[in-house]
Formats: sequence, C-alpha cells, structure tokens
Amino acid sequence: MKSSLCHIKIFLGNEQGLTVVEYVIGAAFLVGGLTIFFSNYGNTLSDFFTATINR
Repeated sequence: MKSSLCHIKIFLGNEQGLTVVEYVIGAAFLVGGLTIFFSNYGNTLSDFFTATINR
C-alpha cells in the first residue's frame, strides 16, 4: 500500500507536462461529464429553446 502511495505522489509531482495518456483521461472525463449533463438536462434545454424560438 505504501509503495502505491509513493508512486502516486511521484506521478502527481511530475511537472514535465501532460502526456497523451493524461490528455485522453481528461477528454474522457469531459465527455462523461457532458453526457451526464445532457442526459439529465437535454429535454429541459430543448423545451426552453423551442419556447424561445416560437415567441
């Protein structure tokens, strides 16, 4: 367990810039967040814009 924590601290302390893997993980979180947002609020946004356009 201690070895895993040491590896995590070393990984987080690395300031050499983002690697491709980190960009992919970030993009996956972004896509996941947008999917959750639009699946929860998609109909509400659609109704709002439809009502706004039809005024």
